[in-house]
Amino acid sequence: MKANTMSNKHLSTQFDSDLSSVSARVMEMGGLAESQIRQAIHALATFSAEAAEQVIAVEPRVNAMEIQIDRELASIIALRQPTARDLRLLIAISKTTTNLERVGDEAKKIAHKVKSIIDSGTVLTLPSSELRIAADLASALLHKALDALARLDTAAALSIVKEDDLINEEFSGFVRKLITYMMEDPRTISASLDLLFIAKAIERIGDHAKNIAEFIIYIVEGTDVRHTTMEQIESAVR
Repeated sequence: MKANTMSNKHLSTQFDSDLSSVSARVMEMGGLAESQIRQAIHALATFSAEAAEQVIAVEPRVNAMEIQIDRELASIIALRQPTARDLRLLIAISKTTTNLERVGDEAKKIAHKVKSIIDSGTVLTLPSSELRIAADLASALLHKALDALARLDTAAALSIVKEDDLINEEFSGFVRKLITYMMEDPRTISASLDLLFIAKAIERIGDHAKNIAEFIIYIVEGTDVRHTTMEQIESAVR
């Protein structure tokens, strides 16, 4: 399916300029959220307290960007009074920034738990490599979602929705492995619970990428595919 683009021209040159500006801000926020995930993964891979601290320090910038973008969107809606597809686009952008802010929250949670594991002194006895694989999957999925949003590519959005299932499967398998570790050695329970928390945060990042993909379908097709079956989503994209 041919992709549209967020920068399609409108009858109002000023509206087009406003849309271009706010779209650029969303992509900037998305890039910042992506960098937070990468840094959190690095902190997990190296058990680096310094890297974890950097993730935590950046999180307020993501929060501030969400507020700024929402202000811009409110101004555009009030001044330009967009209708139909343009209004759907602005609503979806607002929901996207909410999801990006929550990605930042999840990255911060990972960083805090990495610090907790370091403090526990059990970093060498737990299976963290599988988590790094899942985290890489989630980060890649978010990148794809932002790229699909920039192009309003519904085919790519559908692919992202399907790929989120892979992250969910990784999460389920990791939970089973952690339970085994805790049963075999109760001394690992505290750090294992921290890793479980990290795994859940990674799964949630994948969920936020999926949410953004669903917003793309809403913008282009005018169909809200949240909480629907895969068959219904595929039907909406055809």
